[in-house]
Amino acid sequence: MEGFALVLALAGLPAAGNFLGAVVAELFNVSAQALSIALHMAAGIVLAVVGLELMPEALRASPAWIPIVGFVAGGAFFIGLERTIGYLQARRDGSETRTGPLAIFSGVSLDLFSDGVMIGTGTVLNPALGLLLALGQAPADIPEGFAAVATLRRANVQRVKRLLMALTFAVPILVGASLGYFALRDAPEIVTLTILAVTGGALLSVVVEEMLTEAHSGATSRWDPVFLTAGFALFALISVYAG
Repeated sequence: MEGFALVLALAGLPAAGNFLGAVVAELFNVSAQALSIALHMAAGIVLAVVGLELMPEALRASPAWIPIVGFVAGGAFFIGLERTIGYLQARRDGSETRTGPLAIFSGVSLDLFSDGVMIGTGTVLNPALGLLLALGQAPADIPEGFAAVATLRRANVQRVKRLLMALTFAVPILVGASLGYFALRDAPEIVTLTILAVTGGALLSVVVEEMLTEAHSGATSRWDPVFLTAGFALFALISVYAG
């Protein structure tokens, strides 16, 4: 297997990990404290993705100020996305509603998209690098899938809809991998690195504005900070030893 088929196969590994986490959230009753722990762990993983993978790579650009501006633009993009979700919900329901569950869903989708871009571009450079990136991302995506679906479940989203949304998590990573393989392989490096920075800014906003806010909207656990740092450490281990 080689070329684009290899990219799709590698991108399927993190997508499968994410769906596995979603299935676990469906099979077991998730308490508010357990959901808070899962959201903190997922937040730690996303922070590690931004801090250890996306931004160090993006800051290789010359001039470096372009991806830095892109990082800020990514945060603004997510805030705009969040407000759009809230506006559409308000029009549908005739009242102000919480954007948390759908915003978290959007944030996980962005994270998977960034996974796909890294896998796609890494495979172009070296198929072995693409394989290492995919193997590194797969276990890190399990808590994210769990937290996203558990949040949707707590928001009383119908089970069929939850499962369909969990399945659609495969779409952003496949789109990102395709973009990384086809579009960005011939693009100037500054463009590729700026896209990574934009994604990083959006993910940081997801963590602060949605994941942690949602985690503290119900009963919490005294172990939450430990799982936040454990999530960061988990991705750091994967990044060092598998990436």
